[in-house]
Amino acid sequence: MIDPSLPILPADQPARLDALEAAVRARSDLVPEVGIVLGSGLGGLADDLEDSVAIPFAELPGWPAATAPGHAGRLLLGGLGGRPVAMLQGRFHLYEGNAPGLVIQPVLLFGRLGAKVVVLTNAAGGLDPAFGPGTLMVISDHINLTGLNPLTGPNADAIGERFTDLTDAWSPRLRERLHRAGGVEGVELEEGVYVGLTGPNYETPAEVRMYAAMGGHAIGMSTVMECIAARWAGLEVAGVSLVTNAGAGYTGEPLTHEEVMAAGAEAGPRLARVIRRFVSDL
Repeated sequence: MIDPSLPILPADQPARLDALEAAVRARSDLVPEVGIVLGSGLGGLADDLEDSVAIPFAELPGWPAATAPGHAGRLLLGGLGGRPVAMLQGRFHLYEGNAPGLVIQPVLLFGRLGAKVVVLTNAAGGLDPAFGPGTLMVISDHINLTGLNPLTGPNADAIGERFTDLTDAWSPRLRERLHRAGGVEGVELEEGVYVGLTGPNYETPAEVRMYAAMGGHAIGMSTVMECIAARWAGLEVAGVSLVTNAGAGYTGEPLTHEEVMAAGAEAGPRLARVIRRFVSDL
């Protein structure tokens, strides 16, 4: 029985990644150029993969099955836009009781398998009233308000340096490429700062006003741990948030996960076109 809450220190990761890499290589020899994490309601991009191999999370050593609604919980390897990619259909969240060291293992595995670029997508609430449901927001920066950091503990020098620079955590080069892909596909993309919390509850109206005043444009329950870990491992990171709902207090209506999934179903195909173009043009 896997206990996903047990701490995984940075120094523990190399041995864990050895086991994960071996398990993947028993199923596929594909060397991905890009690793993509698909957030809530955005798993449809997986249908575009060519010659894909799918590995359920529960079949990979140390990984529990995904529990979040809208997350299939599979690692996929195949072709997208003419390039080899690895894709995570779902992810691990802190609110599920997962340790930060487990939350980041998928992006570290991307790097171990050969990827140099990571694309993180998520469903998020809107902090900027101008970003209505269905808005696609390229992440320009983030604010980590989880109170946690996946790099706490003895470092693994073989993966990355002790003190990771996050000045350009979200690659300016890749952000420009995302906007270019959106232009080619006729899909409008905004840009802004993502605020990461643990969840699982949605924020109060007062909290939404505070996070907006801090400079946030969208807010969610994932992504920041993965970005920190990817930069630690020397991977170049890009990200897109699908704004599924206005933040609490903007509309006077309660927030539900059903509207998150509905917005994902509507905007997912638009985001899929952008990501596919982005990958093919890298």
